[in-house]
Amino acid sequence: MTAHRSALAPRRRARSTWSRLNPLLRLLILTQLAFNVGFFAVLPFLSEHLGTALGMAGWTVGFLLGLRTFSQQGLFVVGGALADRYGVRPVVLTGCVLRIAGFVWLGYAHDTWQVVAAVVLIGFAAALFSPAVESEVARQAVVWEEAGGGSRTGVLALLTVAGQAGAFVGPLLGALLLSVDFRTVCLAGAAVFVLVLAGHAWLLPQHIPGRARVTARGGLGPLLRNGRFLALCAAYGAYLLAYNQLYLILPHEVERAAGSQTPLAWLFALSSLLVVTAQLPVTRWVADRLDLRRSMTGGLLLISAGFAVVALARPAAWTGTAGLLPAAGFVVLLTLGQMLVAPAARAWVPDLAAEGRLGLYTGAMSSVSGLIVLVGSAATGTLLDTGLPPAVPWLVLAAIPVLALVLLPHRKAAPRAG
Repeated sequence: MTAHRSALAPRRRARSTWSRLNPLLRLLILTQLAFNVGFFAVLPFLSEHLGTALGMAGWTVGFLLGLRTFSQQGLFVVGGALADRYGVRPVVLTGCVLRIAGFVWLGYAHDTWQVVAAVVLIGFAAALFSPAVESEVARQAVVWEEAGGGSRTGVLALLTVAGQAGAFVGPLLGALLLSVDFRTVCLAGAAVFVLVLAGHAWLLPQHIPGRARVTARGGLGPLLRNGRFLALCAAYGAYLLAYNQLYLILPHEVERAAGSQTPLAWLFALSSLLVVTAQLPVTRWVADRLDLRRSMTGGLLLISAGFAVVALARPAAWTGTAGLLPAAGFVVLLTLGQMLVAPAARAWVPDLAAEGRLGLYTGAMSSVSGLIVLVGSAATGTLLDTGLPPAVPWLVLAAIPVLALVLLPHRKAAPRAG
């Protein structure tokens, strides 16, 4: 009986936190869920579509995946600055319209330039709505913490859980529709964003109390001189480069081991299920024992270990179920690392951001990391094409999170962000 009560306790605490959130926070967290359902119905299958159906070279596929990330993450700084200037609602609604157009275009694209344009449009759409949503959740989380509601990382962990719940449902939806064709998958993703657009046009308030709008000028200079913030951005970029290998190097390994990409959807589901079930307990455990810097350190080391697992097993060239076990180990370790890194990095930004510029700083962190992913993904695609020993790309990627540890700034008190 005691064990049963202990098992139920984390769920009850999660429900208690959710029930005490204000309606705006609930809407924004559910927004993350809906965004990811539509997005992850398409993205996990893009690499195979480009390489097989359209016949693109490995470096081109890697570059396009990196371009998608850069047009999203790299332009977050624009979306964040626009959210600071004009508010959350118009930026989110515009982003939804562009995402719908991008998914429809990708479904009908055949030429490389059409794919490039659609991928950039899809990425830029997220560059508008994501920093607006994330910065407002972070600002509300700081208010929540200062009002005695609990640690800000708890609220941000809920955002991560919602996103991963969407990432769990999305690939399963995409895999189901892929039996028809890739175009159907893209149109289904667009349909999800039509529903998101309609819901937010109705529910998202015109003005959010306590969010002061600022001028577009004057924020970039201080940001570029903020060495501690830029160091955090670089370390976060190393994590994001590692995370994006779910869409580039992992599909290659799954195809080699299983002869098809059918198990890929289940590995994505495994990752999402881990976050949905374990993120909140892990966040609470970490909050009692580790500061933000140590949390990110532990997460980066786990991510490095995930790449090392496949690197060590790759020379054996196992296939079938045994061949998929190292890939599953990689996914588990990468996901555990994500649970430590992502909420901690988001919670750290308000301490480093200038007053009234949280959207800009939230966007800038993603922009710097997006540039790292663009360069790193193209380099990874080149490694996969060069005929090097199969463990080499995995070893190189294992080294990157370890090198990022030296970049993490030491945490100290900073002015509260607005």
